[in-house]
Amino acid sequence: MVTLEQLCERLGNNLRPAVTGPIGRQQLTGVHISELADPTPYLEGGELLLTTGIPLRGGPVVIRDYVHRLAHKGVAALALGLGAGTDRVDPQLVSACADASLDLLLVPEAVPFLHISRGFWQLVGKSEQADLASRLGLQTALARAATRDNAVESIVTVLAKGLGGWAAYLPADGTAETIWPSTAAEVVPQLRAESTRFDLVGTYSAATFPVNGTDVVEHSITVGPRTVGFLAVGAGRGLQKADRQLIITACMLLSVTAQRAQEASRVAVVVGGTIAALILGGHADAARLAAEHAGLPAIGGVVRILAVRRAGPGVLDSPELERIVGSLGLPESTLSATVGGVAIFILGETAAVNADTGVVAAGHAVALSRPMPLVTVPAAVSAVVLACRTAALSAVVVVDGSADIRGETWVDALAHHPRGDLRNTVRSYLAHRGHWETTARELDIHRNSLRQRIAVATELLGVDLTDPDIAATLWIALRSSLLHPKRVDQDRVS
Repeated sequence: MVTLEQLCERLGNNLRPAVTGPIGRQQLTGVHISELADPTPYLEGGELLLTTGIPLRGGPVVIRDYVHRLAHKGVAALALGLGAGTDRVDPQLVSACADASLDLLLVPEAVPFLHISRGFWQLVGKSEQADLASRLGLQTALARAATRDNAVESIVTVLAKGLGGWAAYLPADGTAETIWPSTAAEVVPQLRAESTRFDLVGTYSAATFPVNGTDVVEHSITVGPRTVGFLAVGAGRGLQKADRQLIITACMLLSVTAQRAQEASRVAVVVGGTIAALILGGHADAARLAAEHAGLPAIGGVVRILAVRRAGPGVLDSPELERIVGSLGLPESTLSATVGGVAIFILGETAAVNADTGVVAAGHAVALSRPMPLVTVPAAVSAVVLACRTAALSAVVVVDGSADIRGETWVDALAHHPRGDLRNTVRSYLAHRGHWETTARELDIHRNSLRQRIAVATELLGVDLTDPDIAATLWIALRSSLLHPKRVDQDRVS
């Protein structure tokens, strides 16, 4: 925008104040020429009005009424052209303009009004070019910010600096907000409250509300139909069209950034699940190679297994798992899979539950193995899954990964199952090497009953009883339990 001061500086003596003193800095909306006694119906406010003085003839009352109408309309200034029947400035006009706080300027003789208008529009052109260059520069800066590693922080910072105020991004999931400058952090609680209130409407996309005496504009950031966050801006002034365009651009870039993060997260989950499946399937070398090609951290030779289950049916979703793992102070891991309805994570050797953390969120149970060689994970995972299944809700248990402890854990589970004959059934089944007829005859039950019991045991333990390694470990533990019956009642999960 062009100010009256800028126009006077450009025109020099061709447009000067009628009295000595500072020139006003009010913004001009245009230059208008009129000789009407009442030109206000043709004005919008903010203009520099040019006249040769014809409407001012008629004495002090006419002059004051004329000036009063201009001031009431919001005219920025009045310029009197000399030389066309007006050789001097009437003191009554000077007084009336001073009383109405209306700047009075003079256009010397032989200076056409067109010269004043041309000077104004030349300044407007330069101002618009400067605004355009500034807007393009800010738009470019925002686009570059979106390509950086800390894209959200960079976008918020560029926007706040471009508007000369503050800006904040508040994720919808309640995680930490991003705000610049940091001194504006005191407004975050109120922004959170307003975001929650507006989001309940369901059709919310943008809103304006006062915070600490300043109008705040807030936009929702969406990915598809879901709101992922809110962008709030406080400029401390009225926003122009260019400002709003800048905010819309920032909203679009934040949306793209959120979508990109979601897609990267989904890809990481898929890749991590594939690598975890390779490890659980006994393909450690292939898992390491896949992790290297995917750009994931190298998989060490020693790892720990984390198992998580919920009380009710269904598989835990990613946000729920992230909260549980985070509450235990454990590192994040994309190497995850599901075994028998239990979520499995493969963590580094040094992963350990915080000393101050002994419980997890209500309705969940967690089991964490001791460090073990990566190649032994397939054989040890069933013991960890079983420990997680049998652990009390809201508890964390640590499981020894040795074969002996696995076998004793399986025997404990069979012995404590409501069907008291389950342990003896499995012992007889293994003793007869899985022969249904011979086992059923020894137990004096029908083959179908035997099959049902073995199915229950298989589901309970989460293992394949026909696997020679599993069968051998379980058989040794069952034999030991017969020799030392008290050991069966001990809790082998520490």
